[in-house]
Amino acid sequence: MIGTSLVTYWYYHLPNFILAALMYTLLGRALLGLIVGPDSSNYIWRFFCRITDPVVAAIAPVTPKAAAPVVVWLFGVVWLFWLRVGLLVLFAAFGAAPKVE
Repeated sequence: MIGTSLVTYWYYHLPNFILAALMYTLLGRALLGLIVGPDSSNYIWRFFCRITDPVVAAIAPVTPKAAAPVVVWLFGVVWLFWLRVGLLVLFAAFGAAPKVE
């Protein structure tokens, strides 16, 4: 039953999964940023930065310039959350959202 839902509604689940992965990776970057320095050579830190830098670059223009980097990252988490909610609302409005049975 669940497998058929994933296959049937792949056009919803795939973008939702990508947005969720970015959202949680950005949250991980914010938490890890409290422990690790910004110029650390730690490979986990570099991975988080490499994956989330495009999201941070997209969020930075709508965030005040005086905000600390961790605040920009947390704003990114909030923006990605609302993008996921908007995706669900959009698909539900067109009747293409997964249905609970």
